[in-house]
Amino acid sequence: MKYKLLLIITFLLALTSCQQATQKGTELTESLQPATEQVQTDKFGLPTWATSANIYEVNLRQYTKEGTFRAFMEHLPRLKEMGIDILWFMPIFPISEKNRKGSLGSYYAVSDYKAVNPEHGTMADFDAMVAAIHAQGMHLILDWVPNHTGWDHSWITAHKDWYTQDKNGNVIDPIDPGTGKSWGWTDVADLNYDNTAMRKEMISDMAYWVREKKIDGFRMDVAHNVPDDFWEAARDALYGLGRPIFMLAEAEMENHLNSRAFHANYGWSMHHLFNEIAKGEKPASHIDALLAADKKKMQHGFHIYFTSNHDENTWAGTVMDRMGAAHKPFAVLAATLGGMPLIYGGQEEPLKHRLEFFEKDDIGFGEYAYADFYKRLISLKHNNRALWNGKHGGALEKILEDNEQVYAFAREKDKDKVTCIFNLSGKPTSVTLETDIIGNDAMTDQQIKWKAQTAVALEPWQYYVISSKG
Repeated sequence: MKYKLLLIITFLLALTSCQQATQKGTELTESLQPATEQVQTDKFGLPTWATSANIYEVNLRQYTKEGTFRAFMEHLPRLKEMGIDILWFMPIFPISEKNRKGSLGSYYAVSDYKAVNPEHGTMADFDAMVAAIHAQGMHLILDWVPNHTGWDHSWITAHKDWYTQDKNGNVIDPIDPGTGKSWGWTDVADLNYDNTAMRKEMISDMAYWVREKKIDGFRMDVAHNVPDDFWEAARDALYGLGRPIFMLAEAEMENHLNSRAFHANYGWSMHHLFNEIAKGEKPASHIDALLAADKKKMQHGFHIYFTSNHDENTWAGTVMDRMGAAHKPFAVLAATLGGMPLIYGGQEEPLKHRLEFFEKDDIGFGEYAYADFYKRLISLKHNNRALWNGKHGGALEKILEDNEQVYAFAREKDKDKVTCIFNLSGKPTSVTLETDIIGNDAMTDQQIKWKAQTAVALEPWQYYVISSKG
């Protein structure tokens, strides 16, 4: 009996060991499995909570003096009051020490995809923050860095073949495919997407945050440097987890949207045009050419539109530096043009200096002088279906043609309508209306009742956002 009992115990231990090994193997491969039946029929569709949403970028290191998850949580009630829907966190992972730039290094030099930077707090702190965000009815997406890792990442020593190497077998930093030369990102090592095992592990690490940490999606850094077939595999795996997620590509490539690997990408071209119009270098009419080109190229998805983000603020200047008095009308245009508007954390203060990238800095919250401006703009977008994102909103129809200074359009959806008139120049002008316009100016509460053929005078950079509901 003792012998039989010993055999049974041995068998059970072996079975348990096999189950644990199988579970570990499953964790590496489950993210490559097809979507389950629990996912909605249109499994790559936009989550319902994102149809009228805005996105707000959180630069956690610089957001508060502490730079921690816990300190950020104190801002959640006011962000909810402002109307924020999706919080995009710049990478919250540990940062490599080897080859780091500055004393703190770049968020984008990740040393471990399944841990948090201790400077921000503990994983328990992160979990508490996610729960608090969800309790406020907001959603959280993580900035993911799939193109490269920091030089301390364990993969470099354990799996050197997962990285791009030169002819001498040395791991290299990322190369600009356009020039064949280094981008200058010497603090990171370039990943080799010819390696299937690396791809599988990358997707497994992404799945961990969706499955275990209940995040709501990703902003994918340098998405244009990662092969398209990887994004399609990642899409199937992440949607296969059965939770609706939002996917944003830091790129402006229509194939990312048309393949339905991403819901949205960056409106970089429009952003640069905003800057050029603000400087008087190009006329307002150039907006039409960009919109027409997008209409031909994009079968699915939409752009995010913005006046600032972490890169623009640090490397190109604040919105005041780049746009001067035009920064508010362009923020309104970004929120009404047809995509999802992005607000860089601090713009509601407003942020008047360039934040350090590799050192500690502080936005310096205290005044929130533009909080009401953004609250009004966001409220309009939430409550008027004409301004919802992509196909969920109304098509843009021009109401004034061939005007070098004034850009005017209307959008209508389910009897909701918004009419927007912008003087995108530093000179006063006047326009004659071709149709009646009746409604409420959402930014000033002014009641508008203009008949066709009315001459409307516009001061430099003046705008109207007139909302009407059927």
